[in-house]
Amino acid sequence: MNMISDALARVKPSASMNISAIALEKRAAGVDIIPMSAGEPDFDTPVHIKDAAKRALDAGETKYTAVDGIPELKAAIAAKFKRENDLDVDPKDCFVATGGKQIIFNAMVATLNPVDEVVVPAPYWVSYPEMVRLTGATPIIVEAGAAAGFKITPVQLEQAITAKTKWLLLNSPGNPTGAVYSKDELLALAVVLREHPHVHILMDDIYEHLTYGCKFYTMAQIAPDLGDRTVTMNGVSKAYSMTGWRIGYCTGPSWLLKAMSKLQGQSTSNPCSIAQWAAVEALNGDQSFLAEWRKVFEERRDYLVERLNKIDGIECLVPEGAFYVYPSCGGLLGKTTEGGRLLKTDEDVAMALLDEMDVATVHGGAYGVSPHFRVSYAVSKEDIGKACDRFEAFVAALT
Repeated sequence: MNMISDALARVKPSASMNISAIALEKRAAGVDIIPMSAGEPDFDTPVHIKDAAKRALDAGETKYTAVDGIPELKAAIAAKFKRENDLDVDPKDCFVATGGKQIIFNAMVATLNPVDEVVVPAPYWVSYPEMVRLTGATPIIVEAGAAAGFKITPVQLEQAITAKTKWLLLNSPGNPTGAVYSKDELLALAVVLREHPHVHILMDDIYEHLTYGCKFYTMAQIAPDLGDRTVTMNGVSKAYSMTGWRIGYCTGPSWLLKAMSKLQGQSTSNPCSIAQWAAVEALNGDQSFLAEWRKVFEERRDYLVERLNKIDGIECLVPEGAFYVYPSCGGLLGKTTEGGRLLKTDEDVAMALLDEMDVATVHGGAYGVSPHFRVSYAVSKEDIGKACDRFEAFVAALT
């Protein structure tokens, strides 16, 4: 008897998490694996944030909290939105969850029915369409390739919206591409959205602090008239190297936050109390380290892109944000590896790199646009250099 629900049967496993798990197993077995599949900074959580967690432990902050977050963290979130995004937000209209992923999940589950549609630009983070499918709703994939800088146009958005559309999911800087929507590009999309008042917007701003040579904007900031139907989501995972602490947050319409709180109250309840106090310090405390981290990431990005673009069959755009590159591997397809694997797809390329060269990357098909593969440069420059040496050797041996 099959006990798996129809809802779960609609969902595919996370490709990035699967590859990362394999990489961890290889490393545990003593393999010199280079893990470039995971989406987390390699820096340690700053000391002042860890110290705040220790103080919370010593103060006995180990009990249940309000389902949607402690007042101190909500106040810090509201202050952050005002300071960095020009958003006037009441702390009561801030919401805290167990990571940014749960914010998005809560919003989708709280609002979607099987008749609904969600516009998902591709390349997309692997979880977006799966969260939509889990509810029974339909993700409408809008592809934006390398020629468009991996960003959808207003014309594409207009064509994708129907009477069934309930959400647009927009991620900037983007995973897996590092693409950043400019102010003008967001304003152009806002023009379309104004013509469709039934469409809500979820802005995934989790990589906000990781931009290189460009300014970050979010939709509610540049189009405040859309604020009453916009969820602005962020978190401490990427900017503060706190992926394991699991704290995401958002602001949005009060009716939706109330519904999300109801859902969270019947699922996970409150986020970790100690992690919430650490997040208070992350948002309120010293931010000076962010500039140095950005500098390191930018240097790694430039080195990696330069090396990749020197390899025959690989083409790589220079991303403006996050810590990923999304090179095309179209020039490698149809060839055979030294180990005898025929490269028919980008998944074949990624798996061959993992099996034959011990470099973990994620195939572009998982993100909705092929033939590409995602490479994280949230690893040391030494490891990036070793990985590029292996990329070069891999391609040179193809026949």
